[in-house]
Amino acid sequence: MPANDRFVPALGRSEWTWIYDFAIALLTREGRWRRALIDQCAPKSQDVILDVGCGTGTLVVLLKRRAPHARVAGLDPDPDILVRAQRKAKIGGLDIAFHQGFARDADYAGAGHANKIISSLVFHQTPLEEKRAGFAAMYRALRPGGELHIADYGLQRTALMRRLFRRVQQLDGFENTEPNALGVLPELMREAGFAQVAERKVIPSPTGSISLYFARKPDA
Repeated sequence: MPANDRFVPALGRSEWTWIYDFAIALLTREGRWRRALIDQCAPKSQDVILDVGCGTGTLVVLLKRRAPHARVAGLDPDPDILVRAQRKAKIGGLDIAFHQGFARDADYAGAGHANKIISSLVFHQTPLEEKRAGFAAMYRALRPGGELHIADYGLQRTALMRRLFRRVQQLDGFENTEPNALGVLPELMREAGFAQVAERKVIPSPTGSISLYFARKPDA
């Protein structure tokens, strides 16, 4: 990863990384949307799954526990947070590969072998061009017919959800987060080449509504 590449740390500031898991659980109804996302992904023993923006590894650990024989890998640009993810996997005795990189590096980490890519609470933090680059790389990383599963802040449909989402915008920046609030993610998925793009669930939280998206890479 080039030394001049920058990323938004967990919770917006690197010194807050240590409370990331607690904050996400408290502020996003994590238990509900993570269960729904894993159910949507439906990991199976023959799957090769890449978690883009894996953070502290909570999701990849849950995926591996759901399907112990699946090949599961995590990708994240933050070296400090990857240490935490690796520690979780080691404590659980789980064989999970971790790679350092951005969403735009998903095609390197997945190398065209993944049949499922999953990502949570990543794209609202990234600039618009990085969102585009990330979805394009995820498309390349998937096998034909592969699935994309996303949980992130999406279209904020009500005045209350917009007001609650302001907390996230104050932390992660208005410019990067506003496209999500306006519902841009499905459009960007289609732009990258994905088909069957659908918002399957909307889960309100204390920081705005979190949408679960599904998309598929067309068969060759």
